[in-house]
Amino acid sequence: QVQLVESGGGLVQPGGSLRLSCAASGSRFSINVMGWYRQAPGKQRELVATITKDGTINYAEPVKGRFTISRDNFKNTVYPQMNSLKPEDTAVYYCNVPTNWGNYWGRGTQVTVSS
Repeated sequence: QVQLVESGGGLVQPGGSLRLSCAASGSRFSINVMGWYRQAPGKQRELVATITKDGTINYAEPVKGRFTISRDNFKNTVYPQMNSLKPEDTAVYYCNVPTNWGNYWGRGTQVTVSS
């Protein structure tokens, strides 16, 4: 069983920045992929970015050039740095860890971009 604890959401003005974090615990095995997804009201959950243990990164097109994801393997923590935020980035952001024995999600953290 993997537990995911997210933090860092909030209200920010357009053009502003936020840094989220997600700490994973409880895994007996090394965690390879850690990622973030988001879900806006009335829309399906969508990928934001993923990062592997060796640092391979995948960004969704809408966030490329604005978001940067990093990871601390020792702490099993992943950090998306979100810059140049837009109102359309408003969503609940979810941490995700897919494993061979289960697909784990955090509870989500609200990010609201509004003036």
